[in-house]
Order: sequence, then structure tokens, then C-alpha cells
Amino acid sequence: MTLAEMVAALSPPAAEEPGGTSVDPPVTARGFTDADCCYWRLTRGPLDPRRAKRLSVEADMMSMGTYYDEQVGWWLPRFLTAAERPAAWLEARARFGADDLPIHEAYEFTADDGRVLLFIETYC
Repeated sequence: MTLAEMVAALSPPAAEEPGGTSVDPPVTARGFTDADCCYWRLTRGPLDPRRAKRLSVEADMMSMGTYYDEQVGWWLPRFLTAAERPAAWLEARARFGADDLPIHEAYEFTADDGRVLLFIETYC
């Protein structure tokens, strides 16, 4: 048996999504490429609520939750408009460390061009 055959025998089969291979959500993958082909790298998190609150105002972008895009084959964040951000922050803050679902955690991502994203992960 060759080394490649031994490694293949030890590796578990890849999980499959309908129509393609499984792709980790942004926090698990420690980064993601958005629909505009910008790569966002996880820089901090989960964040302290005080830092997350500051970023809810100061960050260049804010997202809350993700969705799996079948066309591109990966997880994308749900970006929020400026008008949606205050209400989303209040909803997220109320669910930080909750005992029941959904639970929210805040993460900071940065793009190569220096933009900052407040990413609110939702666990259901």
C-alpha cells in the first residue's frame, strides 16, 4: 500500500451539500470571500459586548447571520444597511450569552484594504 492510499483510507469522506461539497461558515473558516470577491479575514472574536457596540457604529460594514448561496457554493453574510444597524445591534446584544436559542456572538473581520466588518454570528 502506498502512502497516498494509506492517507486516503484514514481520511473521512467529505460532507456533501446538495449540488456540491460542504463549505464552512465564515467564523469556522476564519475568513470568507463575499459576493464582490473581497476576502475578509477573522481578526478577533468572540468580542466583548462593549467592543461590539462600538463597532456597530464605527465599523465600515455590519452583518447579522449567514446564508448558503447555491449559485456560488459558499456561505455569505447578510450585510445590513445603515438604517438596519441600530435595531440589529439591539437584537444581537439581547442574545449575547443567552441560555436559549438563538444565541448571538460578535466577531471582527478585516479586508485587505483596511475595512472593518462587525460580523454577528447567529446560532440556532
